This record gives sequence, C-alpha cells and structure tokens, in this order.
Amino acid sequence: MRFILTLVTFVLVLSGCAALKPAPRTMAERLAAFPRDGLPLEKAVTIRWNAYQVPFVEAETDRDLAFALGLVHAHLRLTEIRLLKQIVQGRLSEMAGPVTRNIDHALRIIDIGRAAPEVVRRMSQDERALMESFAAGLNFYQSRMKEMPPEFGLLGLKPEPFKVEDLVSIGRLGGIDVNWMVYMGLLRLRERPDFQTIWARALDAGTGPAMSFRSDSELGLFEDIALATARLGSNAYVVSREKSASGSALVAGDPHLGIGVPNLWLLAGVRSPSFTGVGFMVPGLPVIAEGRSPDLAWVGTNMRSANSDFYDIGKVADAGIETRETVIKTRFVFDAKRQIRTSRFGPVVSDSSLVAARPGETIALRWVGHQPTDEIGGLFAVMRAKDAKEFRAALAGFAVSPQNFLCADAKGNICHVLATVIPKRGAMRPSSPILDAADPANEWREFADATTLPYALNPREGFLASANNQAANAPFPIGYFFSADERVRRLQQVLSANDNISLDDLKALQRDTVSLDSRDIARVLAELIEGVGEARAVSPAFVAELKAFDGDYRVDAHGPVVYETLLYHLVPAVYGVRSPDDLAGPYSDQRQLKRFLASDINALSPERKRQVLVGAVRNAAADSAKFKAWGDMHRLRVQHWFAALPVMGRYFVYGDYPSGGSRETPMKLGHGLINSPTSSTFGSQARFVSDMGDPDSSEFVLIGGNDGWLGSANALDEVPLWRSGQYVKMPLRPEAVAREFPLTMMLSP
Repeated sequence: MRFILTLVTFVLVLSGCAALKPAPRTMAERLAAFPRDGLPLEKAVTIRWNAYQVPFVEAETDRDLAFALGLVHAHLRLTEIRLLKQIVQGRLSEMAGPVTRNIDHALRIIDIGRAAPEVVRRMSQDERALMESFAAGLNFYQSRMKEMPPEFGLLGLKPEPFKVEDLVSIGRLGGIDVNWMVYMGLLRLRERPDFQTIWARALDAGTGPAMSFRSDSELGLFEDIALATARLGSNAYVVSREKSASGSALVAGDPHLGIGVPNLWLLAGVRSPSFTGVGFMVPGLPVIAEGRSPDLAWVGTNMRSANSDFYDIGKVADAGIETRETVIKTRFVFDAKRQIRTSRFGPVVSDSSLVAARPGETIALRWVGHQPTDEIGGLFAVMRAKDAKEFRAALAGFAVSPQNFLCADAKGNICHVLATVIPKRGAMRPSSPILDAADPANEWREFADATTLPYALNPREGFLASANNQAANAPFPIGYFFSADERVRRLQQVLSANDNISLDDLKALQRDTVSLDSRDIARVLAELIEGVGEARAVSPAFVAELKAFDGDYRVDAHGPVVYETLLYHLVPAVYGVRSPDDLAGPYSDQRQLKRFLASDINALSPERKRQVLVGAVRNAAADSAKFKAWGDMHRLRVQHWFAALPVMGRYFVYGDYPSGGSRETPMKLGHGLINSPTSSTFGSQARFVSDMGDPDSSEFVLIGGNDGWLGSANALDEVPLWRSGQYVKMPLRPEAVAREFPLTMMLSP
C-alpha cells in the first residue's frame, strides 16, 4: 500500500503541476476565454460583469437565459460541477485510486440520483426546455475550451457531456438526508453497554452525533463529502415592515456548509421575460436557491426532518431483493467488481462497509429523495412568485433537502414554509435506529408536504427566525435530530429587543458571536468547581474568569479560551476516556453537555468528582495561559478542497486568520473540543441581506470568490469582504445593474 500511495503521489505531482502552481489569471484574461459568437441562441444576450466576476445575464427569451447561464456556470465552476457529478455517480476512484472504492460502493448502493430519470420524465414542457437549454450551454462552453481547468490534469479527468439527468442528480446530492450520518454513527455504538442511554439522550436532546464519529477514516471521508455538499445548516430571518426602520420587510440569510474554495454557492443575476432575480445558485443548476426578485425574497435552513428510515428486512419474506454487479473503475490500478442489492424498501445499505450491521442483519434505506419530487420546478416557480401565498404554493412538490423556507414580499408579508415531503408516522419516538420492516406500523402510507405542514404568516412578534431548530409541533414527528436551539434563541433575543431594525442590524447579527448555552454551562461549571475547594485553589484566577465568561466568542476575548480548554479536559474525564477523540458522539455535543454534564459530574463518587475537577482545572489553566485571545486558538483557514490531499495539500492553503464564533453562535464556525489552534471546516460561508422596499438593496458575499478557476484574480477576492462584514451589491433595476456591472459582454446567435 505504501508503494501504491507513493506512486499515486508521484503521478499526481507530474500530471497536476498546473494545479499545484497555477498561472495567475486576471479577470480580463478569464473573460477572454468566454465564447461570444456563433452561439445557438434565438436572440442576442447581454452578460454584465462586476469587479468580482459576478455575472448579470439579460436575455430576451427564457431559453436563451438558461443557455447563457449554462455558459456562465461552465466558465466559473466547470470543475466543481464535474466533481459533483463524479460524487453522485460513485466515481471517485476514477480520480483518487483504490482508497475511495468503499466510498464509491456506498454511493452506488444509495444511488442518490435514482429518481432523476423519472423526475425528468415528469417535468413540464417549459421546465424541461429550460433544463435542456442550460445543459446545452454547459456542454457548448466545455466543447469550445482551448484549455481545461488545471484540476482536470490533477484528477485525470477528460471532458464528458452533461445530461439533464446528471444535473437533477447533482440537486439530489445537495439534498441528501443529514440524518444518515447520525444513524450511521449511532449504529457503530450499538454494542456498547450504554447504548440505550446514548440513544435516549440523542432523542431527548433532539440532536445526534453527526460530526463526532471520526475514528473510522472511510466513514469520516463519507461524512466530509456528505456534509460539505448537503444543504446542512444555516440561519434565516425575516422582519416585518412594522419592526423595520425602512417601513418595508427585511430578509437575511447565511448558509452554513463546508468551508472551502471554490465556495459551494455561485452568485449571479438574471433577467428574461419570466425571471428577474439575484442570488445564490448551486453550481450546475439554473435556479436561485436563496435570493430575491422584485416581488419576493427567500432564504432557508435545513429542516432536519425525518425523510428517511432504516429497516431490518432480514425476516421479511417478500422484501423483493434484487442483485446486480457494478464495476468501479479505478485510477492507477485494476478495476473492482462489487455487488449492489435493492429491495422494495430501498437499497440494502448494510452491504456497504460504512454501515455497521449486526450478524444476520439486512438493513435497507428508505428515503423520500428516491421518489420523483420536483425541487427544480419548485424553485423556478418561486422565482416567478409574486407574494407569500404564491411562494407557499410553489413549494408543494419540494422535498429534498427539507427546508425551512422564510420569505418576505414587497407587500410587507413575511412567512415560514416547511418545504418537504415526509411520511406521517404513528410513533412520536422510535425505539431503535433500525425499524422492523415486518411491523405494519412502520410502513409509509400517508405523506405531508408544504401545503399541509405547519405554516406561519405575519406573526404578531413581527419577525420569523430559523436556525435548524425544531420549527413547529405537529400530530406526527417532523424530525428527531434538530440542531440545538441556542442559535435561534439568540436570533429571537436580538430581533425582539429592537423595534426599529435596519439592514445594518441584520448584518451585525450575521456576525454575532454570542453562545447562550456556553455562558450558562460555564457558570454551572464554575459553581461546581467552587464547591470543591481544592479544585478552586488550583487557579482562582482561572475559575474567576470562567465564572465571568459571558458566552461571547469575540476574536479578541480570552473567556472562550478558558471555557473551551476546560471542556477539552473535563468532558473526557467525566465519561472515563482519555481524550475527546475517544468520546461517543452524544457525550461531546454542546446541547447534551448543557442538559446532562452537571448531573453526570454530581453522579460521580465524591473522590472521583474531586479528581476530575482538580485535574481538569489544572490542565485547562496551563493550556489557556498559552493563548492571549480566542482568535489565537480558533482559526479560519481559507483553502481549496484539495488541501486535504497528502503531500500536496499545502499548495492549496491560501490564508489562515484569527476568527470569532463557535459551534452554535449566529456566526457559526464549528469546532469540536479543542485546546490548541484549530481551523474551522464547517460554518457560515455566505451571507445575504435585502430590504423589500428597495429593489436595489440586495447584498451578498462568499468566503472565497465567484470564479473557481485556480489562479484567478476573482478566486479569493471576497475573503476580505467576508472578514470585515462587507458585501457585494446586486441590484435589480436596469440602470443600477448597468452601474454596478459595468463590463458588458454581448453574445450573438
């Protein structure tokens, strides 16, 4: 294996030298590669560009708009779109070699794009025409490229066409169920004697160990792929005109995803007979996922709804299991054959090495995303919607990823729509991660969607906020594993305290670094330590600082260092393991720590409690003294996704900056239990604000830049904006668009 890895690295270095040291490209040089003449257009198209290489596409027909957007997406993010295609098809080994075969096997078993052919078949004539035109634009641009992106050489990729089914599948990849990682982590703990406690606590706290089971490298890699591409987290809030300083409704959103370059969002503006809008697009899809039109603005957070069930089908006589063989093409070495089984309940995921099945257990996955729902059509309809009522109706067929969609319209309405399709289960609380397929009570019979799930319109509080928390009560379970509610509580706290809210206030809230739960936990721990005189005597100054910690993870604050270093040493000691790496996921989750840590400490014998507290304070006091401020310990590393590569990864790190924020602050920059400098790899990586009274007020920013070409002057140019709280203006009025997007490009038929 060492020989193979050495050979792989050697070949990658030779074939990928252009990616390792890419030639700098100015914006003018990049745009010079854009095809402008002899295009299969009905009429001329205008693309305006701003200084950040953000496009505003203006077309006289909707099909021409879609085709031009295909050109734009290929120009800015061809490699990213191709990588998403490779992932969704389980073709990583064609790029990475044998080390990803098990990941490919798992991806092919799950078959994320399984419903894509039927989704395409059911599309309306107009929707299919738009998608076909967009795919044609992607393919046209790729066919005219004189130089492929540098990453193609690094990854051994050759150009290949994109079909509409490929693009629908990419949308499904972004919609995978984040609960899979929770369940896959829990399944690996079932043989522990305390598993029932772990399961009960996960359900009680409403959250699971999605980010904590990293000891298995393959499962960790699968989680990295899933959590980086899924529409996983976010903050979203809308303010009524009654609470707004401008007298118009306001909207703000900041998606929380994997942090890497290129960003997982692409910024663009559009104008055609049916569509006018600006916002975030998923590379490879011609719809605005978050943004605004003249009439409406929308933002979203992942609902964490129960869109999947895992079944034990081993004792079901009519499971309908079918078997086929797949060949995993593998770079550098021979190809591999693997078996894939499906059942009437769904794919047999226990055939993957990533799923910890018990002997004799056959586990199948049933997922709403395997059904032909219509997310792309729903977002096309959202882009056309005129008010909150039409917004909700547009999302009737939207299922994955399940979204808390918040909207504000130009009439002053604000709303919250639960956009997904979920089965109406009878049991409010499952007794196990694996359901008995033979039990009729576990069948999916009736479904709820955006038109029947709870809905909020113009609440008396004057605002709506969502942060992946439980959105509403229902007579059936909407989900089980929500995010901690401290982010939404902080949003509600700030918004409710101000009856004259401005866009600047919303921008400040997007950068807020206060953790309400950390403040509360710190005070409880300080009281416990003070109750054990020997523990307090170790470092009275440390304990005093812990007690004074206000929960604010400001970049220049020392209180977060004190609190986090204490958790790093205390939590493993309480639960009898050597380090945080050895903890079962639930035991290190902040929400579970708030609910159970103090009582678990008090449940220890007096002598053990004394030892644990004394040792934790001694070690944490020594660690915390090494750092003057939280930013010395908590870092924002701006890097390409390839930074994870062995040997070559260092070539793809572009900056390392001190950063505020934490795991559940509004400005989320996640981390685990830490006592040394650590870079966040997940959190707030894009921002959007808008005032519905002004069509030109919309502002956006990305960590990174809009151009994904390695070496481009616009690959990293938005990082300073993001760090300093600035934004890119994206207006809607034609005269303002011409002013903000001064570089004009004409495309001719």
